[in-house]
Amino acid sequence: MSEALLKIGELAARSGVSIRTIDYYTGLGLLAPAKRTASNYRLYSPADADRIGVIQRLETQGVSLEEISRALGSQPADVADLLTRITADLDVLQAAISAADPETHGLLAAIAGRVHSLVTIALQIPPDLPLT
Repeated sequence: MSEALLKIGELAARSGVSIRTIDYYTGLGLLAPAKRTASNYRLYSPADADRIGVIQRLETQGVSLEEISRALGSQPADVADLLTRITADLDVLQAAISAADPETHGLLAAIAGRVHSLVTIALQIPPDLPLT
């Protein structure tokens, strides 16, 4: 780690969240202190600020903290398989939108917009985001 580790208050300020949020995320296993000082203060990696940003963007899009925790704690996924499934699902969604009656069309368009938002967030995740 090239940057100095951060105390919880410093991480909160850098991330734009409260210390209670950091405590809550730590308790859920979304964050893990890099180490502790001799006085038992938790020290976090500066990269945890990026992790907090990703967690908050996903949460804003309706992804539960439990789902986020499970995803961050899981083994690396077969991304090629996931992308194939996503492409197939998007094709089905596009066909459904094309065939939908006017009442359903708006709802399906809203779902497609939500999918787009989540894909946009996924593309913004730093490749070196700490996953543990």
